[in-house]
Amino acid sequence: MTQADTVREIPPRSGVAFRLARGERLSVIDPRGRQVADLLAFNADDMDEVISSGRTLDYAETIRLTTGHALYSNRSNPMLHIVGDSVGMHDFLLTPCSVDTFDHFYPALPRHRGCFGNLAAALAPHGIAPDQIPVAFNCFMNVPVDGTTGRLQVLPPLSEAGDHIDFVAEMDLIVGLTACSAPASNGGSFKPIHYRIAAA
Repeated sequence: MTQADTVREIPPRSGVAFRLARGERLSVIDPRGRQVADLLAFNADDMDEVISSGRTLDYAETIRLTTGHALYSNRSNPMLHIVGDSVGMHDFLLTPCSVDTFDHFYPALPRHRGCFGNLAAALAPHGIAPDQIPVAFNCFMNVPVDGTTGRLQVLPPLSEAGDHIDFVAEMDLIVGLTACSAPASNGGSFKPIHYRIAAA
């Protein structure tokens, strides 16, 4: 196993950022089950090109993204392809949780900077400002949509210990990745996320 293949851990309620080269494979792993990971991707050569929920859902014609789907940029270029998925339930509708999220949904709990704050801190050394952070691809997040009213729910993830989703990079990327901080998203507890980068 090379260093690139080493499994790395993101502690609960924290985030990281790293480079992912074109052709490399990124595996996001839920080691204990029922834990969301927010994922962002930026073109490493032009940070104004960023992962886009709107473009991706438009081209996929579904909100249920899984193996075989691409995650597109705001410029309609594929950034990541999903090449493996043991869960099949992820979200690309809801924005990263933040201090404002906690004020809105969890006023009785201590405030937390959430995934947005964790992503902003992790991406800052790469020259990415908070206002450049878009809707994240929320690995393992369970957000059913009522077919009649359109109402969204946030339910515990369906992922079990060891479940994973695997991507291949279609361009050189800066990736932001978290172990989500919002109670409802993670079934009421906070756990780590693992990730592994496999060489091309």
